[in-house]
Formats: sequence, C-alpha cells, structure tokens
Amino acid sequence: MKYLISLLTACLLLSAPSYADYQRNKAVPVQQVLFGSVQSVRNITEQELVNDKTNGWKTFGGALIGGVVGNQFGGGSGRTVATILGSMIGGSIAHNQQQSSRYVQYQLVELMIQVENGEQFMVVQDKDSRMLFNQGDKVRLVYLSDNTVRVDKAY
Repeated sequence: MKYLISLLTACLLLSAPSYADYQRNKAVPVQQVLFGSVQSVRNITEQELVNDKTNGWKTFGGALIGGVVGNQFGGGSGRTVATILGSMIGGSIAHNQQQSSRYVQYQLVELMIQVENGEQFMVVQDKDSRMLFNQGDKVRLVYLSDNTVRVDKAY
C-alpha cells in the first residue's frame, strides 16, 4: 500500500504542468526586431472563465481517503474490492463537491505601431505597469522564436 501511494504521488508530481510567460530580464532567441513609433494606445480588459486548478488534488485526496476507509472492510479479495470501490466513491464525491470556476480579468494594452518603412502593426499584449506607452513613444517590436511578438520601449 505504501508503494502504491508513493508511486501515485511521484506520478502526480512529475506530471504537474509548468507555465512560462514572457519575462523582460530573460534571454530568449529572437527572429526579428522592428523599430517604430506608437500611433495609438488603448487599454482593454479580457475576461476569461477559469476552472479550479486544484480540483485534481481534491479528487486525489478523496480517492485516497475512500481507499483507506474501504481497506478497513472485508478480507482477501473482498478487501481489495472494498478498497477499489471506496477510492472510486471517495474520488467521485470529492470531484463533484469541488466543481468551481471563476472569472479572471486580464489587463491588456492595444498598440497601433508604425514602423520605419511605413507599415502599421496592431499588437495586443498584457499591460505592464513598468512599461506604460503613450502616443509618439519610440518602440521596438521583438519577434520571438516561439512565433510571438512583444513591444518594448526603444531607448
């Protein structure tokens, strides 16, 4: 039983997703850089429905507790069946009790940029309180190797 719990815990820890977002102080490969000036700035918001990301842990905890309780009953193959049923019922109850979602609002900035050759580009990116843009600001469009673009002030 201890081996099974250790194995399940290791699998969950190794399969946990990791998220990496753009960081200004991190070196990343760049495909292209264009220089230009800001023609217009518009602050916008985006609202997104987010499911509770801890629901998996709650379901796992319910299954674990249900399995422990089920393991207390029966003997031999009956105990194995009771353990499996207990973990299934416990996981199901925990999963159904913890269904929750919420709205998250993101602050974004929409920039219309005219580059040196006269072309115009519209970029929407997250709003950074340390990098506020105004009409006429000199900026650079940084095209990253992961097919995203980021606008920074050109100093």
